[in-house]
Amino acid sequence: MKKRIFFLAIVFVMMICGCAYGFSDVNNGDWFYENVTDMTDSGYLSGYEDGTFRPAGIITKAELVSVVGRVSGLTQKSAQTNHWASGMLQAALDAQYYDWDEIPPTGETFNEPITRQLAIKIVMKAFLPDERGDYNQAANSVSDFSNLDGRYYDTVIAAYSNGIVFGDDNGQLNPKSPITRAEACAIIMRAANKKGNLSPYEPPVSTEPAAPVTARSGGVSENGYLHVDGTRLVNERGEAVQLKGMSSHGLQWFGNFATENAIKATADYGANLFRLAMYTGEGGYLSDRSVKDTLINAVDSAIRQDMYVIIDWHILSDGDPLANADAAAEFFAEVSARYADNPAVLYEICNEPNGNVTWDGNVKPYAERIIPVIRANSNGIILVGSPTWSQDLHEAARNPLSGENIMYTCHFYAGTHTDWLRQRIVDCGLPVFVSEWGTSAADGNGGVYLEEAQRWIDFMNGRGISWANWSLCDKNESSAALKAGANVSDGISDSELTDSGKFVFGNF
Repeated sequence: MKKRIFFLAIVFVMMICGCAYGFSDVNNGDWFYENVTDMTDSGYLSGYEDGTFRPAGIITKAELVSVVGRVSGLTQKSAQTNHWASGMLQAALDAQYYDWDEIPPTGETFNEPITRQLAIKIVMKAFLPDERGDYNQAANSVSDFSNLDGRYYDTVIAAYSNGIVFGDDNGQLNPKSPITRAEACAIIMRAANKKGNLSPYEPPVSTEPAAPVTARSGGVSENGYLHVDGTRLVNERGEAVQLKGMSSHGLQWFGNFATENAIKATADYGANLFRLAMYTGEGGYLSDRSVKDTLINAVDSAIRQDMYVIIDWHILSDGDPLANADAAAEFFAEVSARYADNPAVLYEICNEPNGNVTWDGNVKPYAERIIPVIRANSNGIILVGSPTWSQDLHEAARNPLSGENIMYTCHFYAGTHTDWLRQRIVDCGLPVFVSEWGTSAADGNGGVYLEEAQRWIDFMNGRGISWANWSLCDKNESSAALKAGANVSDGISDSELTDSGKFVFGNF
């Protein structure tokens, strides 16, 4: 996607314009009320589709720099990545709002939460670069002053001495903690008003239409090696790519729908992706290693059909990925060596973490163990789930993984998950891959909910988000794509598709 007027996509400035007075979670008397109101009235700030501002939400480096750049009057520049904010980040770097190592222009940390000390530095460099402060006053007044990194002393002292930042009720600045939307809005407004240059925002004229992301389809022969650029999946030429296809059901139960004929029949409808759900529990790999043979045969079949293919370590009843990390490491070492650098293969390392697990305590440590195992053989796309059945993207966003070609999965079912989960995808600022979704309720039954499913399709298409539908089988559940007894050996006819299958196959 070419860079265009992107301020509507950042944390403060979402889909539709709104008035601060109308935010359901911004009330007269809130400490941030006047700051939010002033930024809204000047055209720099809008709300979310549900009428909220979400003052306690955490923002990223890219998001804060983009807002500061707009308010301070920067013009975006040519940049090294296609991330939506890269042009403004490059302009802010060139203007010396921050240093190269704090937010490298190569984009690896654009979507990470920004710390208070770095946010304060950027705001002060943008609006009040010549202001100074009293070291003794700040050091004696701020109880956690010693927690500051030395490079931020001058700007934090200046900000404190000039009334741009204040301590909390305990006199702490919490310099290394993330900054919230309300806090960021407040320090931007205080600094801009002190400089006296806040004026109504007039967006630049653009000749480019405000259109959704245009993503290519096509198979491996057309797109080659995939990689992650900012929040997008792109092909070897750097063009946005959207993969669309089916997920198998459990290979130990429905392996007959993961044969070459079944995969070819899916490709014949236009799918360029097939996901292979190798359950670890429920009679799957951990108790019957022969299921790996079914997986490998299916991977090879998908490759022959010029499709991308996801090798899915499908945890479910074993909800903590750390529980079987040794077996996962052994498995991914073997399959990544077998398909080393094959452009068709993607690796989903933990389907749906669930139960009493957290991102920081369970999922991230597991991912940090398994990712190097795969990287020893392959630089292919790695898909990582999150707690609560791969829906807690906000947890991952607060403490993302380091490294390249990593995407975060989101799973949804149209009868259960609606606007709130779509908004979570928008908010997280991470590269998201919907590796499993269904037209039913979350238990696979109910519906089918085609109206809500269409909202999801429109949402994913508009953002170039890749997806795999659950599932290609004839199980007696609403989410199944095939009617009972469907024979896929000679292809898949329309008459063999369920209502869900007709809807999904029609969207390839």
